[in-house]
Amino acid sequence: MERTFSQITFDFNAPENTVQTTTTEKKEKEKESASAEPVVTFTPVPKSSGRGRKSQKLYAAEADLVSIPDDEVLFQKQYYTIGEVSQMFKVNASLLRFWESEFDIIKPRKNRKGDRHFRPVDIKNLQLIYDLLRRRKLTIDGARDFIKNNKKSQERFAMIQSLQKIKSFLLEIKATL
Repeated sequence: MERTFSQITFDFNAPENTVQTTTTEKKEKEKESASAEPVVTFTPVPKSSGRGRKSQKLYAAEADLVSIPDDEVLFQKQYYTIGEVSQMFKVNASLLRFWESEFDIIKPRKNRKGDRHFRPVDIKNLQLIYDLLRRRKLTIDGARDFIKNNKKSQERFAMIQSLQKIKSFLLEIKATL
């Protein structure tokens, strides 16, 4: 009884998500496919798990997906829980707690139990911090200095957002023409 061993090799010049086989496996497949149609087979490489740090490209792509309601809707409630705010920004609640400890402009109310309740003003400040860190890619220290040195940074950010809304509205009108 003869036993054959197979080995998987990787060709880094091959198309992405493919694995090539060794010559012994190729010979066996050629024998099998000699009677049938020639078939090229590549086994897909399993995707990496969702663990670890995200790439900068993913952060930049996710920065546009933030779903904060308009001011009229946002200011209808007095307080938002940390879970609601984390869903708005699509980040973990621990990141919001970290940003609270790093930036002085975020002051959520805490009840006796220790639950954080964010006011709409805090959410606006978080939106500014999120924009500085994720879209503009500043460091924590850089964002802290930017907020400290530019007292009108929140007004500028609000103006930029309103201009972006106008731009999207005009693009919508252009698409319907």
